[in-house]
Amino acid sequence: MTGVRVLRAAGRPAVPWKNGGGVTREIAALPEAAGTDGFDWRVSLADVHQDGPFSAFPGTERVLTVVDGAGMDLDAGARRLRAAPCAPCPFPGDVPTYGRLLAGPVVNLNVMHRRGAVAADVTVVRGGYAVAVPADATVLIVALDGPARAAGTELGRYDAVLCPAGRAEVRTEGYAAVVTLRRTG
Repeated sequence: MTGVRVLRAAGRPAVPWKNGGGVTREIAALPEAAGTDGFDWRVSLADVHQDGPFSAFPGTERVLTVVDGAGMDLDAGARRLRAAPCAPCPFPGDVPTYGRLLAGPVVNLNVMHRRGAVAADVTVVRGGYAVAVPADATVLIVALDGPARAAGTELGRYDAVLCPAGRAEVRTEGYAAVVTLRRTG
């Protein structure tokens, strides 16, 4: 990638979850337009309005970050996890997972990546933050709860930028997610 690619929240279509239990809005994926089964990595926002099972994604790892709402308890296989606001919560995407809302609806930032092929790191930042963008990685910055400036671009809530190799600055009074995706195999 040679320049910043801006991905605006406006116009992202709501797509039913794989299991039909809700909707998601894809921010970015590789390959683009890979759908729910053919991606190497996928980043999306999901609206969760009720308790229920998560869709299974064989061969994937997930990092769920609650970006709006009080949070969720997850039963992920044999593990019980608390998905708290702005705290990335990793778990396998192919184990049976059930989510319970803590206090009403939430919006989750979902980062899914192919196990053994891609590694993902999700960091939630506030204020000013310098982002190193390695040549062998893809970095996506998402404004989570209000205006932000990232890689020289003004972002509204849920807008995002894909950053080229080098350095990118993030400045926000709210929170922003920095998602780093790197091929491992």
